[in-house]
Amino acid sequence: MQNERKDQKFTLLLVDFKESPEKVAAWVKDHGVTPMVLLDRDGAVTGRYKVTGTPTVIVIGRDGKMVARAVGPRPWNSGDARQLLDLLLKTP
Repeated sequence: MQNERKDQKFTLLLVDFKESPEKVAAWVKDHGVTPMVLLDRDGAVTGRYKVTGTPTVIVIGRDGKMVARAVGPRPWNSGDARQLLDLLLKTP
């Protein structure tokens, strides 16, 4: 998704919760992940967004406010997910 939307001011960040940098680096390498991965070592980000399960996807609008959230696995490469993201990216 990140690579497909380079020109749309879209940033995908992965936040890992309380795991070692080594474990995260190994996962990133094994899965070929290209987005930036942030380490939430103290749980501050997880607490702020009230993450209760993994994965949790939080969409933050250009104004810095949360506009959507999904807990649990989702088919993010599906047509429906792409359509939702297109709609969110068009919203001023």
